Amino acid sequence: MSELVYLDLGPSPVGYLDAWELQRRVHDRRAADEIPDSCILLEHEPVYTAGKRTAASDRPIGDPGAPVFDVDRGGKITWHGPGQLTGYPIIKLHQPVDVVAYVRALEEALIRTCADFGVVATRVEGRSGAWLASGQAGTGGQAGTGGQAGADGLTLLPDRKVGAIGARVARGVTMHGFALNCDCDLSWFDRIVPCGIRDASVTTLSAEVGRPVTVAEATPLMRRHLAEVLGYSGWRHTADPADLAGREATGRALSAVP
Repeated sequence: MSELVYLDLGPSPVGYLDAWELQRRVHDRRAADEIPDSCILLEHEPVYTAGKRTAASDRPIGDPGAPVFDVDRGGKITWHGPGQLTGYPIIKLHQPVDVVAYVRALEEALIRTCADFGVVATRVEGRSGAWLASGQAGTGGQAGTGGQAGADGLTLLPDRKVGAIGARVARGVTMHGFALNCDCDLSWFDRIVPCGIRDASVTTLSAEVGRPVTVAEATPLMRRHLAEVLGYSGWRHTADPADLAGREATGRALSAVP
């Protein structure tokens, strides 16, 4: 398979609507075979996005401190923001389209990236994404949220999600994608039921490793693993949105990023 092109919007958080407009433009051009398979990598300004299956009880009550947008992907509600690596692969899938295989590939890229930091992530049956299985953490530092103290003084942790996936395929081309929690503020997730799952929690690479793991540190690893699991012979990088969205694209997220 030919190379995958990454568009990295850099460390400055991007508003969701700006990123959505960029994603839509790139998707249109890929569907028309004007550009190769691509993946947009960025950090968002704080935002909640609610997928098609979001229940009213999953949504924040009152003002959550960030906008809530209903989106056309699968899944339920989640949060995006600083400290989280968000990726939007815009890829023309082979026929016949196998969405499950595509989601499994995204999961594998997340799992491999976690492994590079010594974090053993896995899949959970019936739930998409990259997870850390229930277990214990020492009293010196609780990983993630939602832990309970055990009789032995250790913290009992539920299954906890470190990487989320919410995808859509339109005209045979993927949209939306994945999010890897690196060093984001987990309190944002306390205002919703993340992905509609009430018996699990969320975590970050930083919480699991016990040191700060930044988006900048995780990004090159994710680039390599995603290209590998999707079967590309190589990948290249651009920092100019116009390379994929076209020179006529406008808006803050569509301007060149140094």
